[in-house]
Amino acid sequence: MSTRRKFSKDFKSKVVLESLKERETIEQLAKKYELQPSQISLWKSQALSNFSNVFQSDSSNEKEKQIDTEKLYAQIGQLKVENDFLKKNLR
Repeated sequence: MSTRRKFSKDFKSKVVLESLKERETIEQLAKKYELQPSQISLWKSQALSNFSNVFQSDSSNEKEKQIDTEKLYAQIGQLKVENDFLKKNLR
């Protein structure tokens, strides 16, 4: 019974980057990393198909950060008012 090997994202990235540099053939890389050439080709095609996501700006994420910041400022203001009230009534 053979067990499947699992590879980390870092390892896959390293192999794909080397294949993109084209300093060695896929067959040479496969031999170097003890992989099947088809596996490297698959990882490379997956990386290239998702490559545009690296540069995609997420405006909804920026909006969420802005809303969170506004909530935090409101909470700080409320806590400051409560703190001042308690200080005044303590005396």
